[in-house]
Amino acid sequence: MVRLPFFLARGFVAAETISGALPVIGRLHDEGLLTTVDLLGEHVKQRDYALRGRDAYIELLQALAAHDGLERNISIKLSMIGQIIDEDFCLDNLRAILKVAKATQAFVRLDMEGTSILESTLRLFEATFPDYRQHVGVVLQAYLKRTENDIERMCELKARVRLCKGAYKEPPRLAWQRMSKIRERYVAYMKELLKRGHYPAIATHDNRLIQATQAFAREASIDPGRFEFQMLYGLRSLTQHQIVKAGYNMRVYVPYGNMWLPYYSRRLRERPQNVMFLLSNVFRA
Repeated sequence: MVRLPFFLARGFVAAETISGALPVIGRLHDEGLLTTVDLLGEHVKQRDYALRGRDAYIELLQALAAHDGLERNISIKLSMIGQIIDEDFCLDNLRAILKVAKATQAFVRLDMEGTSILESTLRLFEATFPDYRQHVGVVLQAYLKRTENDIERMCELKARVRLCKGAYKEPPRLAWQRMSKIRERYVAYMKELLKRGHYPAIATHDNRLIQATQAFAREASIDPGRFEFQMLYGLRSLTQHQIVKAGYNMRVYVPYGNMWLPYYSRRLRERPQNVMFLLSNVFRA
């Protein structure tokens, strides 16, 4: 199999190893940005690979804890630690990760993937949340028609939610397709989370949604310290710094690893502008 060169993805992916990613994370912290670190990989179908994924996440937590000044905040995919093999097996692996997170005072965000494993993801989250309230959070996607109920449930639990538009291709029966409708739903959920949620993450690169969030926070007298914005590494860096200068928390999602192709491909599909970003990096290489 021909392996694509990493320079194609370096605009969106920090490095192929944690040792390569750590200086990037440190630089972002020096610039006043928060970070969440993600080891790339998904949809593991063999138990030995799932165990390797579990161990790799634990090693990531330990690597962050070993470096003074680096925030201990990571994002994980449950499908990388056995979710599509056996849910109980995945739960054991998740608990092993969260045990280390608690010991190192770290936070673990459970990424949300396609709807085929959405219910499983929420079950696994709720199974671990009572024991790890300060150390685990989840992601909800505004384009899904079920999300209104999920927002309500997470507000009741006072769980930390990352709200995003949604990046997976889903059918009209499950997900809104028009961007105007997705934005409408996103704004409604953002308001609920800012009013009733526990330190929600407003994850978007959309100026309309950023401005709507800032306007609502001002109108509702919500302190900027009660929530944060989130963006992907390599996208809208200037805007990220402007948000920090305006007094808001800004977290950058920093992926690394050699399994970067699926992630990289989704970034290109999401926004046509990303293709031009890629080309500009190729010509600079």
